[in-house]
Amino acid sequence: MSLPQTSSMTAAQYLEREHVAETRSEFLNGQVLAMAGTSWPHNDIVANLQGTLLPQLRTRGCRGYSHDMRVAVKTQDSYFYPDFVAYCGAREEIQGATATLLNPTLVIEVLSPSTEGYDRGMKFFHYQQISSLQQYVLVAQERPLVEVYTRQGDGSWRYDAFSGLAATASMVSVEATVPLAELYREVSFAA
Repeated sequence: MSLPQTSSMTAAQYLEREHVAETRSEFLNGQVLAMAGTSWPHNDIVANLQGTLLPQLRTRGCRGYSHDMRVAVKTQDSYFYPDFVAYCGAREEIQGATATLLNPTLVIEVLSPSTEGYDRGMKFFHYQQISSLQQYVLVAQERPLVEVYTRQGDGSWRYDAFSGLAATASMVSVEATVPLAELYREVSFAA
């Protein structure tokens, strides 16, 4: 999650600051975006994602990370911390920068009321500029819903929605599946 701040700097200044910062920030168009705290449902969903996806990724030559793996969008001079990110094959990274991935295959964001518009809009636009990215996934907190955007051969994005606890979301980019009953285990929904 992130919320805009008023500070402005270059990407190099951001990376230098981020290297020693006690709290994480994202960087978009010269603006530093402070990372907001997360809710219990958000944390439960991310933990469930890890528990479900990591064993599947290991068998496919892929690696997955949550929260602390920064992703660079070099063509846009932007940096983000997805809720979950996976890459397959050899890792490409920014040398000298702390945990900055250049070649994600899959990015997952857990939506919150304060960031949903940003995650669906500007952030998704920037992620689309990463040529290695094959899927962008949005996970709702308030109901069992997973939205999957999959890059097609012509560069367009196909949309699939998986709704209800009986559904299973397909992450074809990493050859994995996520049963929504497992994803939302121990998550309570408001009436």
